Amino acid sequence: MTDSPARAVPRPALVGIFGGLFAGYLGLTAVIPVLPAFLRDRHAAGDLVVGLVVTVTAGTALLVRPVAGALADRYGHRTVMLTGALVAALGGLLYFLPLAVPALVAVRLLLGAGEAALFTAGAVWTVALAPHHRRGQLIGLYGVSMWGGISAGTFLGAPLQQVSFTAVWALAAAAPLLAAALIALVPVPHGEPGTAAPREPGTAAQRKSGGGGGLLLRPALLPGTALALGAAGYAGLAAFVVLHLDARGIGSGVLVLSCFSAVYAGTRLVIGHLPDKLGPRRVAAWSAAGEAVGLTIVALAPNLPVAVAGGVVTGVGFSLLHPSLALMVMNRAEPTRQGAAIGAYTSFWDLGLAVWGPVTGLVAATLDYPAVFGVGAACAVAAAAMAAWIGRPAGGHGGTGSPGGPGSERTEARAA
Repeated sequence: MTDSPARAVPRPALVGIFGGLFAGYLGLTAVIPVLPAFLRDRHAAGDLVVGLVVTVTAGTALLVRPVAGALADRYGHRTVMLTGALVAALGGLLYFLPLAVPALVAVRLLLGAGEAALFTAGAVWTVALAPHHRRGQLIGLYGVSMWGGISAGTFLGAPLQQVSFTAVWALAAAAPLLAAALIALVPVPHGEPGTAAPREPGTAAQRKSGGGGGLLLRPALLPGTALALGAAGYAGLAAFVVLHLDARGIGSGVLVLSCFSAVYAGTRLVIGHLPDKLGPRRVAAWSAAGEAVGLTIVALAPNLPVAVAGGVVTGVGFSLLHPSLALMVMNRAEPTRQGAAIGAYTSFWDLGLAVWGPVTGLVAATLDYPAVFGVGAACAVAAAAMAAWIGRPAGGHGGTGSPGGPGSERTEARAA
């Protein structure tokens, strides 16, 4: 069945959603390069306190994402996404106050909740608005908007610090307010979530979709685990590629990271339609395998060109892993639980980084830097195997379409 003209991509709505996500993350991340200096200058904080204040947002984001998704299912995507932007703006305003370190930790926890609501509700809203044949592509472009906001925020934060900390706080508050304005301008057609009476929890449809709650929501559990495994390679690359290449006398590890980031975004822009065209299971499996190959190249690289090539291959593979797995989640979840499912799925990313950050550090300390990338490659292989296995219907029958192809995935989605 083809999409009707009414199901064409609503570009003004996507501009509001993508623009709101970009502006929200710009404000949320502008403070990241500034907080360490602020904590040391104003509070004489040590490394432990700096690390806690900067990273504590992941804790509330991990817990709030599934809740935000369920609230978006019940009360409407725009309502929850708008609330997340306003919470982020409030957090930015609170930086102006002369807060002690415990109060700053509380502000950062609040910002983690706002970020979780902003991202999760917007992700499910994007899928709800998208034609069926472009859902995976638009999930990927949604992620590009997020990473664009992160890049812009971290880029602007450092030079603004040279003006004053107050200038950074102003951007941290103003950008999410702009996000809220963009989100508020997106109309919600009658009949979409939030335009009717709230649904009661515990319906038959919810039980059919797998029940559970939090990270244990059934449609999200296996794809989320695959995403968490894929996160190992990213954690190792971000933390140790510079040190790895320095130890080999190659240097310029920042160039590898830059190429990885550029290819990560470019892949989604150029071939982000592949999960829709070829099927999310197939693309997820090949993407994770590509990540494993790229990490292996980085681990063994004898010179900078080979290391850059490894970063490029890793970026291409890792780029399409998330939207492919997310599309699998959406295909397997009931419409009334898709927000909760995508929220639970996204939480596995936070969980993966929380686990793999210290694990890769332990591997680097006890073995060596190449072992970090070896562990990441092994986890990516496991993610590829899991992605290939998730989509297979019981008994291994593909129904209509070739086994393992898009037709079999669509058949399984209808049966889920």
